[in-house]
Parts: sequence; C-alpha cells; structure tokens
Amino acid sequence: MADQLSMDMVVLILAAAVATFLTRIGGYVLITRMKTIPPRMEQALNAVPAAVLTTLVAPAFFNGGWGVKIAMLAALVVGVRYPGLLLLGVGWAAAMICRHLLGF
Repeated sequence: MADQLSMDMVVLILAAAVATFLTRIGGYVLITRMKTIPPRMEQALNAVPAAVLTTLVAPAFFNGGWGVKIAMLAALVVGVRYPGLLLLGVGWAAAMICRHLLGF
C-alpha cells in the first residue's frame, strides 16, 4: 500500500481537504457577518436539502434494479404520511423482501 501512495496523490488529497475546509468555513463566515439574510439567499438555502436528497437518491433509483425501485417507492408512499423512522423500516423491509423472496 505504501508504494501506491505517491507524492502527487498526497498533494491531491491535501488540496481537496483544504478546498473542502475553505468552502465550509467560508459559508459560515459569510452568513455570520450578515445582519439579515437576503430573500433570494434564503430561498437558495431552503432548496439545499431537496437538492442533496435528489443527488443521493436519483442515481440509486435509476441505476439500481427492480428491488431498489420497489423499496424506494414503498418508502416514498409511507414517507408522505408517516415519520422518517417508519419510512426507513418500510424501505428496508421492501428491499429485503425483493432480494430474498422475489429474487430481484
């Protein structure tokens, strides 16, 4: 493993770490220096959770098999009406049923 870690790779990892840190701390510093948040910025910040959730769920849905699709749809149906923990349980149960009983 040590022979695979070149100096270029170390520099790349450190640069990515610094960029991530500066991005995170930059947003915090920017927001804390404002007296009020402009309405457009507030709208953009309110859209972040939906955007992050979409980037996590969409690839799994479109690249996964039928078992993944059925489990996600079952979780969606339950999630519209009930709290998150039940959503996770139903999604997990649907995935296990699809994998072990239906062979998806």
